[in-house]
Amino acid sequence: MLPAVKQGEISLLQHPAAQEMLHSKIPARFAYVATDGTPRVVPIWFHWNGKDIVMASPPKAPKLKALAKNPKVSLTIDDNVFPHKVLLIRGSARLETLEGIAPEYEACASRYFDADHDHAGMGRFAGFSNSIPECVVGLAGAIYYKA
Repeated sequence: MLPAVKQGEISLLQHPAAQEMLHSKIPARFAYVATDGTPRVVPIWFHWNGKDIVMASPPKAPKLKALAKNPKVSLTIDDNVFPHKVLLIRGSARLETLEGIAPEYEACASRYFDADHDHAGMGRFAGFSNSIPECVVGLAGAIYYKA
């Protein structure tokens, strides 16, 4: 039997079921508040580094302006198999601008693509700019449930 972890505690992310979701090929659904005050949810690749969830975005993506104004976010990773596994996370985004392709983005591509897949998409992504903003979600709490 798996150890009990209280909902909302960061330690929940170390639970085997949460780790399975964090290392899966399932894109996250990233929610934030747009600059016009309306909610937005976008699918996005992510990389779990053991402390933060890291995502990369083109430098002119609308979410970057919104996150600079209001960094409160939530994220879900859920499967499509019954009984459903769902990992819900909330926190605050921290934006960083990096030169070139973020190493975490390369790690995402390696996870999401098969080994023999042409990583040409990364070149198109990097083509937006030499500076790729990275969004790091500082985790405030997590909820995992299995339907």
